[in-house]
Amino acid sequence: MLSYGFFLDLAIILLSTKLFGLLTRRLQMPQVVGALLAGLLLGPTFLNILHETEFIDKMAELGVILLMFTAGMETDVKELKRTGKSSFVIAAFGVIIPLVGGFIAAGIFSDTLTEATKIEMLRNIFIGVVLTATSVSITVETLREMGKLRTPSGTAILGAAIIDDILGIIILTIIMGFASDGVSMMGIFFRIGGFFVFAIISGLVFNKIFAYMTDKYGRKRRVPIYSLILCLMFAYIAEEFFGIADITGAYLAGIIIANLGSHDYVNEKVEITSYMLFSPIFFASIGIKTAIETMNFSILIFALVLLAIAILTKVVGCGIGARIMGYSKEDALRIGVGMVSRGEVALIVASKGMSVGLITEQAFAPLIMVVLVTTLITPILLKMVYRAKVVV
Repeated sequence: MLSYGFFLDLAIILLSTKLFGLLTRRLQMPQVVGALLAGLLLGPTFLNILHETEFIDKMAELGVILLMFTAGMETDVKELKRTGKSSFVIAAFGVIIPLVGGFIAAGIFSDTLTEATKIEMLRNIFIGVVLTATSVSITVETLREMGKLRTPSGTAILGAAIIDDILGIIILTIIMGFASDGVSMMGIFFRIGGFFVFAIISGLVFNKIFAYMTDKYGRKRRVPIYSLILCLMFAYIAEEFFGIADITGAYLAGIIIANLGSHDYVNEKVEITSYMLFSPIFFASIGIKTAIETMNFSILIFALVLLAIAILTKVVGCGIGARIMGYSKEDALRIGVGMVSRGEVALIVASKGMSVGLITEQAFAPLIMVVLVTTLITPILLKMVYRAKVVV
């Protein structure tokens, strides 16, 4: 007999994430923090009202796909072309150094992260991959509030964050390829190369098709619907035929739509779908999965070390890249601080890692702590560094 309990679960998730989101926004914190806290409070760790179910997992997966699709649509290709070289260097250092830092920290604390005597190399690397992520939305809002968004440092942060996402997706794809059983290194790169060739060719074709539809139909609902179909098809093809993360396909589909004149309209409609239902379920599901009760003293120390590494490696890595490209000490520090926030991007990567067994339950809680704290402190640190003078 069909159970209708999932209706109540959905109602509780939507109500709690919205109420907590409004509360955190009133406290001048991102609403995503409220959604996470709602899932954590109502999940098994505290009130034990909500639990993981196959239905919630599927809905959360759709939430991830839509978030990555909108992230792709918000990729400013023109901005990338304008600040390409500087942004790439800053992003490269801002990815490599956190990746190495996270890998080393996970290796040192490996005995605390799994019941096995030695954690697999891929799990250590994947923790580093989570630390490479940057969520620029928090930074953008803070810079806009201070009137610093169009400064040299503000422009560099925007460009570097876009490239940071692209590099992170590529690394995620490679690591998940290595996690597949019985696949050689050549096979992995062949699949990745094959998918990107497919994406480029089909992207050019679909770009012309959607450009024609935009010219013919303008702001009609059929264009967002067809765009969403493209997103879901790319996500399916990436996983089913190339063994690549579905979020990679969704992100690339978003980049295809980003080049259309109607991308703002498509983004607006997709965001409504995501905001109303799927994204709150995803963020709440992260809180539900986070088992704080499994955190012993060793794992708490690991979480604090990981947090310090998450902050310092972004500030130092992006700062070094900025200095190499000729930015002043003040602007280099501002760029580094602006890239600290991990936000929803790291949540997506961590969630994907847990779903395929590359992140253990014990390691998941420290990573969520890193996401929460870096998201909360970035606006505070940004306001400090834009007021201060750097003396070296």
